[in-house]
Amino acid sequence: MPKARTKKEAPQPAEEEDLVMEETPTSHQPGAEVNDDASMADPDAEEGGGAEDEDEDAEEEEAQRVKILPGSTATAASFEFLNEGHTLGNALRYVIMKNPDVEFCAYAIPHPSEPKMNVRIQTYEGTTAIEALEKGLRDIQELCDVVSDKFVAARDDFKA
Repeated sequence: MPKARTKKEAPQPAEEEDLVMEETPTSHQPGAEVNDDASMADPDAEEGGGAEDEDEDAEEEEAQRVKILPGSTATAASFEFLNEGHTLGNALRYVIMKNPDVEFCAYAIPHPSEPKMNVRIQTYEGTTAIEALEKGLRDIQELCDVVSDKFVAARDDFKA
């Protein structure tokens, strides 16, 4: 009878850390208006907002969609994205691996019935996994902006 294997437990931090990006990149897509919180308000609602707008803002702030998983270090970290799948995972993996400071990057969907995606990033000394993730997300956004601009230009040429 084979012996049962025991798995060595890695030390776990006291509590999970939430990833907080210093700057959230803004989209430069045509037709996208970059306004303050007023752009999110209902256009038919009276100005002044009231308690309802404050409650909605509080709910949006509480919904953290990216967090660092336990056991991460500065140069090797795992991130959990909520409500994301293969579309972002594969694109993010590809863009992050283009970064010469990144040694390894992979993503996984732990279970198809859970709306979660995990990304693992390992970097060389001199840069952190968080910096690599932020750069990857900015690069994807810039790529999407270029594709959108070219699409709009081609559509306008076709209509003309």
